[in-house]
Amino acid sequence: MHYGFDFCPAFWDWIVRAHRAGTLFSIEKVGDELSIGQDELAQWADTLGDGFFLRPDAATLPAFNTVTTWVNGQATYSPAAKNTFLQVADYYLVAQALAGQHTVVTHERPNNSIHVVKIPSVCLGVGVTFMNPFEMLRRERARFVLDGA
Repeated sequence: MHYGFDFCPAFWDWIVRAHRAGTLFSIEKVGDELSIGQDELAQWADTLGDGFFLRPDAATLPAFNTVTTWVNGQATYSPAAKNTFLQVADYYLVAQALAGQHTVVTHERPNNSIHVVKIPSVCLGVGVTFMNPFEMLRRERARFVLDGA
């Protein structure tokens, strides 16, 4: 975790504020994965409420099909890599972003590894905008300023 709760609480406060302003959300599947953890991040995620983690809806169904078709159509990935991607939150993240015309924020970079399907590669394939967290923070003009203590 790049921004620990102990040394950069402002990052986590900013996420909550951005969500309240309607500019930042996650998805239910990510929330499910976080809740499995027995750590500070899981505890923090539990405080966010259901509205933070968007659920798939009827508009997402065609997007799931689009993402599935694209992933399965790529000869560069092994069958195991395809199956893994289609079973984890990454799949839902891209599909829900496609359906809602959202931007995906991820530390991942596109690559053509036969063993792993990366979020940005799928985003490029299906026309979803993506960026890394640092770019998001700059675009949203987030500032984490010491309080002078």
